[in-house]
Amino acid sequence: MSYIKFEQNREIDIVPIGRVAIDFNPVDIHMTLAESTTFRKYLGGSPANIAVGVSRLGKKVGFIGKVSDDRFGDFVVNYFDKEGIDTSRIVRAKNGESLGLTFTEILSPTESSILMYRNGVADLMLDVDDIDEEYIKNAKAIVISGTALCQSPSREASLKAVEIAKKHNTVVIFDVDYRAYNWKNEDEISIYYSLVAKNSDIIIGSREEFDLTEGLIAKNSNDEETAKRWLEYGNKIVVIKHGKEGSTAYTNDGRQFNIKPFPVKLLKSFGGGDAYASAFIYGLLEGWEVIDCLEFGSASAAMLVASHSCSDDMPSAESVSEFIEEAKKEHGEMVARA
Repeated sequence: MSYIKFEQNREIDIVPIGRVAIDFNPVDIHMTLAESTTFRKYLGGSPANIAVGVSRLGKKVGFIGKVSDDRFGDFVVNYFDKEGIDTSRIVRAKNGESLGLTFTEILSPTESSILMYRNGVADLMLDVDDIDEEYIKNAKAIVISGTALCQSPSREASLKAVEIAKKHNTVVIFDVDYRAYNWKNEDEISIYYSLVAKNSDIIIGSREEFDLTEGLIAKNSNDEETAKRWLEYGNKIVVIKHGKEGSTAYTNDGRQFNIKPFPVKLLKSFGGGDAYASAFIYGLLEGWEVIDCLEFGSASAAMLVASHSCSDDMPSAESVSEFIEEAKKEHGEMVARA
């Protein structure tokens, strides 16, 4: 059953909005950041990673965001251009804002941490004037990232994008993407997360992220209560992730679909969420059943946590399918169907 109706006459499949950054991942892994001396530079930021992921899977992708007016800004635009992502709505910061920088620490396959520099960053300077109505009107879906809501003027630009999308039947996907940086308190988080969640068509988040979203609405909700709440607001699909325990998609016809993680030799414990979202969205755009979208997302996430980067290692559709086939030969059926 198809729960999401995409306007098939649109030129662009999906337009993520918001954060694009630079990731520095250590080459000398299994050391603390204090001990690491050598890093590799990658494109980073959840919306940017999702853009790359969906494009690698073969879809037409655009992007709305603001980048620094320097060599790192050049790096982002050139990277997107090489990936076939439309950069016509990426604008340059005018007041010296820099790209956000992320330094990661890989102490072990299960112990990773992230240090972000997020003060005075370009992506949070995205303004309402940078949101092009015709561009969103010409897209099947937009992706709103929770990090874009933490500060003005980026939050107003994101809310404008949601309103335009609703006006033109462009699907709104809310990737909660919580990062503690730049938020003042949990009440502020709940106000803006819930505002977008009430106006989206699909929400993807972890249990912690849904708890933050519901902070002013309800306390200590279980997954079923959370899903029911946001489905009643008009969402068609609510995806709740539990890391190594798997994830569940709840749909507006009362069904739920469960998926287990694919066994994989971990390199790091971050980056899987963006691959998961990319592949899940791809499946929806292809018109697949929800359980198949979940399986594809889970497989793509497994591939990413076994690799060094996020953006650079986003897989093709063919490689994800091959991974699923080989994993099932080795481990048996991975899908836990509703």
